[in-house]
Amino acid sequence: MTWRGFAAALLAACSLGTPLLAQALGAHQHGVVQLDIAVDANRITVQLSSPLDNLLGFEHAPRNDAERARVAAMLTALRGTLFVIDPTGACRAGAVQLNSAALQLGQPDPAEQQAGHADLDASFEFECSSAARAGFVDTTLLERFAGIQRIEVQLATARGQRKLTLARPSQRIVLPR
Repeated sequence: MTWRGFAAALLAACSLGTPLLAQALGAHQHGVVQLDIAVDANRITVQLSSPLDNLLGFEHAPRNDAERARVAAMLTALRGTLFVIDPTGACRAGAVQLNSAALQLGQPDPAEQQAGHADLDASFEFECSSAARAGFVDTTLLERFAGIQRIEVQLATARGQRKLTLARPSQRIVLPR
């Protein structure tokens, strides 16, 4: 597949709010987050797919006040500043979509409930004056969520595509130049 085909598929998956590429890359694996990043002329889209256990320490609908508080804290973190784009791209945060069948959020993948695992899929949009000039994306995922051991990243930009893995203490994803 050419980079254009890959980027188009990644952008389509991200715009639908579904983790199509993350599903294709690998199954539900505790400790691992799938992160797909697509850089278009004026937009950077980050698609995250993770078992709920990585983010909450459990994989079911909250059953008590303590678990409900953990869900609320997780949602606040996800809607906050998890990703910082290189200022040279002149990007500002846009829409955030969160999907999880177990938490009754958004439009989750129907197969999630059948698989017996609880996941969270999220899409983060950044509107940019010049996304292609951005040289990196920093993330605080490893810092904020102790259950995440590593982040499997797949990038698609006009300058190429690549895969990389982040583990503590790394937080910077360098975009292809």
